[in-house]
Amino acid sequence: MDFNFTDEQQMLRDSIAKYAAANYDFDKRRAALKSEAGWNPAAWAAFAEMGLMAAPLPEEYGGLGGGPIDILVVMEEFGKALVTEPYLQTVVLGGGALKHAGSAAQKEEHLSAIAGGERIVAFAYAEPKGRYNLADLTTTAKKDGAGFTLNGHKAVVIGAPMADHLLVSARTSGGQRDRGGVSLFLVPKALKGITTRDYPTIDGFRASEVYFENVAVGAEHAIGAIDGALPVIERITDEAIAALCAEACGAMQVMHQTTVEYARTRKQFGVPIGSFQVLQHRMVDMFMEAEQSVSMTYMATLKLDGSAEERAKAASAAKVQIGKSGRFVGQNAVQIHGGMGVTEEMKVGHYFKRVTMIDSQFGNVDHHLKRYTGLAVAEAA
Repeated sequence: MDFNFTDEQQMLRDSIAKYAAANYDFDKRRAALKSEAGWNPAAWAAFAEMGLMAAPLPEEYGGLGGGPIDILVVMEEFGKALVTEPYLQTVVLGGGALKHAGSAAQKEEHLSAIAGGERIVAFAYAEPKGRYNLADLTTTAKKDGAGFTLNGHKAVVIGAPMADHLLVSARTSGGQRDRGGVSLFLVPKALKGITTRDYPTIDGFRASEVYFENVAVGAEHAIGAIDGALPVIERITDEAIAALCAEACGAMQVMHQTTVEYARTRKQFGVPIGSFQVLQHRMVDMFMEAEQSVSMTYMATLKLDGSAEERAKAASAAKVQIGKSGRFVGQNAVQIHGGMGVTEEMKVGHYFKRVTMIDSQFGNVDHHLKRYTGLAVAEAA
């Protein structure tokens, strides 16, 4: 199996790193987060011009015909720069749903706009009492003539403040937690009856509580089969997990490198603390955890085109590794930096916040341990 990146993928990585170094350093990121918009629209436009949105999308709809490996490259570099723009929500989740289940007309309308940076999508799937069960839905879409009427509440919708479309999961039939009866809709956020409450998250992103009150949704807004969208939701969620793992790998690499550099210059008792053997061992352990995470992430990414069971097991295994490693690397990075590690002025604390939030997105360590075990038992039976 060849784990080498193509020349094009390496060029993609280099271009992102070069842009981030010049235009997305720690101070500029902080300034963008403190602005009224809470993000950097100029960076979003630059990402589109660089072809980042188009990279994994089909060529016939304005994309470059890439795939999961291209997303891995982008997200790993975004993790190194702590990019907060809604790439995962728009390209991986929104673009993924359209690629896998959208009609030709939907792909023509939306994928081209996503590739050009003109469309921003937020995935409205989580509900206040749903935990990590993608089928646990109280949001309903009831048949109303040729369309549907949408009612419900979606929680912590990352990217919703700047989105123009919402990718919404809703129950169209069956019980609250049935696998059947789940449908997916891509709706304009400006539709009558949609209200939002926007707020910043602890890691610098922007999210919303989204409320639907008798929202009229046309049949043309449904993505995939009515009552049968859960497999598509699970697929794009696994793809998002792989992308998040890549982002976490980038963040862990920076935390380790930053800690090593700090240990070389910070002195105690007249010598650099990096000369203390116990801290050397700690930083080696951090490096090993980060490298193990990279390996698991690469494997999960390569399994995304496999069977649903194979894909799910690989995604859960990677998410468990990322959750444990992110906590270990982050805690040790902050501890070696001392009290300064958690201040706003030190970037290492911001990386730790991000990997901590990644652990809770789409299921934490405990959830994915149970998921992996359930899949393994079912496979052995």
